[in-house]
Amino acid sequence: MAAGDPAVFRVSLQDVKQRKKPLGKGLATPEKAMITLDAMKALDPCQLKPDSMETERIITVLDETIAKLEMSSLIPRIIDSLDRFADVLGPEITNNLIEHQKLSNEMEHLLASSEEEDTMRAEEQQGCLCLLEQRLKCSVRNVLRLLLANPSLCQALKYEAWARESPAEVFIKAFGEFRNFMLERLLTSPVEEEEKIQFMEDISLQIKKNAEAVTALQAELAAAIRTREEEIHKKDNVIKDLKTSMQDLAKVCKAGIQQIKQEGEKQQKEELQASQARCARLQQDVQQLGAQLNALVLEHRASELALRKRKCRVETEIVNWIQKYDTDMGEKQAEYEDVNAAYTEEKAQLSLLMEKRAVLLQEYSQIEEERRICQEKKEQALKEFTTMTLAATRIQAFWRGYLVRSLFKSKRKKKKGKGKKTKK
Repeated sequence: MAAGDPAVFRVSLQDVKQRKKPLGKGLATPEKAMITLDAMKALDPCQLKPDSMETERIITVLDETIAKLEMSSLIPRIIDSLDRFADVLGPEITNNLIEHQKLSNEMEHLLASSEEEDTMRAEEQQGCLCLLEQRLKCSVRNVLRLLLANPSLCQALKYEAWARESPAEVFIKAFGEFRNFMLERLLTSPVEEEEKIQFMEDISLQIKKNAEAVTALQAELAAAIRTREEEIHKKDNVIKDLKTSMQDLAKVCKAGIQQIKQEGEKQQKEELQASQARCARLQQDVQQLGAQLNALVLEHRASELALRKRKCRVETEIVNWIQKYDTDMGEKQAEYEDVNAAYTEEKAQLSLLMEKRAVLLQEYSQIEEERRICQEKKEQALKEFTTMTLAATRIQAFWRGYLVRSLFKSKRKKKKGKGKKTKK
């Protein structure tokens, strides 16, 4: 790996930040410690400042490129939310973004179609693809030119737009690291370069020593692993002994289970005999309850006969009440028919009166309409008379004014004629 490789500088800078003490025995002297501190300062990009016009121009170009990369990575997000940013962007930028979106869609469609179709039209599609790629680059340059012309708009879009996609963010970050690396290389003098090389050699020496220490520790670890395996082997023997004892215990448990089964069968026989005796007692109880049931059936039949006689008496009374109800309802029906006949006659009279009322209402509405028309004619005549009176008054006033103005004009002409005669 070369001494000027950026990966070496990056690793060395991280090691220096993590280890603030002198590295190894080879850097214990005060002179080497001062060299180490100087190298640490030289490796820190925050301590570097441009000291020439060319360096400032290069860094300015890189910063502008980073700004353009950031804005170009936000263009897809802005296009997706174009309705939201239309008022802020303005019509010119919006139109350019719409055109850019159309070109992007055409590019995607062309790439998709080139994958599906055969190789016969490959050259024609390649030419269209190159032309469309040039147009897309020009569109991106136009959009960036319009956006970067308004710094406040760029700042607002950075705050309002969503986060960038991960590939774009990684590329911008890598380009920023490249900018810092270029700044570091531009501001590094030959003396500082030699100090860095010496510093890297010291670090390499320290890394070798650390590797040797790691090898020794790995050997110790292997010995510890072997010791651990021996202990595990001893534990395996103990586990085997425990398994043997568990098998013996299982045999003892089987014997105990067999004995418990025998005792259970004996207890089952005793309980069966007791249950048979209990069933005999229950059978006697069933016979006694059957005799009690027969006695209760006879008793209930006697009470049922008494209730049947009572039911017959109640049914006779109900028939008598129904006959009485029919008689009363016949009388009520006759009375209802008489009232209904009188109601029908009065209803006919009411219909005649309603017809007469409708005729009178029609005549009344005609009379009211004639009165209204007559009143409107009177109001129209009065309105016309008022208008004519006002017009006549204005005409008379205009005529009187005209006569007065004519009289004054004639008097002025006479006065002017007299004045001219006197002058002569």
